[in-house]
Amino acid sequence: MREAAFVKQNKDKWVAFENVLNNTGQLQPDELSDLYIEITDHLSYAKTFYPKSNTEFYLNTLASQAHQKIYKTKRESKNRIVTFWKTEFPSMFHNHHRELLIAFLVFTFFSLVGAFSSANEGDFVRSILGDGYVNMTLENIEKGDPMAVYKQQGEFNMFLGITINNIKVAVYAFAFGIFLGIGTLYIMLQNGIMLGSFQYFFYEKGLLWESVRTIWIHGTIEISVIIIAGCAGLVMANGMLFPGTYTRLESFKRGVKNGLKIMVSTVPFFILAGFLEGFVTRHTEMPDWLAVLIIASSLYLIIFYYILYPNQLKRKAKHATIH
Repeated sequence: MREAAFVKQNKDKWVAFENVLNNTGQLQPDELSDLYIEITDHLSYAKTFYPKSNTEFYLNTLASQAHQKIYKTKRESKNRIVTFWKTEFPSMFHNHHRELLIAFLVFTFFSLVGAFSSANEGDFVRSILGDGYVNMTLENIEKGDPMAVYKQQGEFNMFLGITINNIKVAVYAFAFGIFLGIGTLYIMLQNGIMLGSFQYFFYEKGLLWESVRTIWIHGTIEISVIIIAGCAGLVMANGMLFPGTYTRLESFKRGVKNGLKIMVSTVPFFILAGFLEGFVTRHTEMPDWLAVLIIASSLYLIIFYYILYPNQLKRKAKHATIH
């Protein structure tokens, strides 16, 4: 790449970094550290291809200033955990909304595939959900309690089992990102088809609303966070496939680090989903308005924390940089 093109491609980022260095008090040490790594990568590139140039001198100056400020302000905050949830993670996650959208679209597409296949192939539901589950549910429908499956175990045992199982699925969705993202997309495919088949099965029995108002009490958070775990897997894969100005190894490390942060963010939500499934979903006698309120509140919680709030922080950071 020509030096002029390299400068043009990264100039805005360097200027923004300069502004950040002049307003260090508004930035967390870990965020400053991430920016420092990026600048040093650019500096290494400039030393290799544009030795003794103005570009190398400029980047070397920036890196030196950043180094001093990082090691001057690197003390860990007493409120490290609060900082992670309040600013560090949401600010980072804003950069990965594209991967979130991809995971969501893939999951939604294969949910529709699952429903369509169930509608056109008589044995498809059994092949996906298993004969045992289908036969048990048919028996429950005949008994007049189609959602009885959520009442068979004790509350705590169900909460614990469901939470562990959901976290296991999420870990697979993330870890399989190591296969260039194909493994993650397969997990999205698998769970999407299962959901589509599941919902069509109840639709066919004339129980679509009964299933929706019951299952999505916990499913809203559960399914959303599985998609977010898929996003984490795609973030890791993206680090391998598209290193940008980083070395491929450094880009992969950053992808793993950010993916792990996304996974950590999902744990409380999986616990909440498990709690709802173990302790709340079983109360199928609750009024419709209460079920809808829980579902709507759960959906808003996910959308706010993973989409709206990161966007708010990004706008505030941009405004602070300009001023």
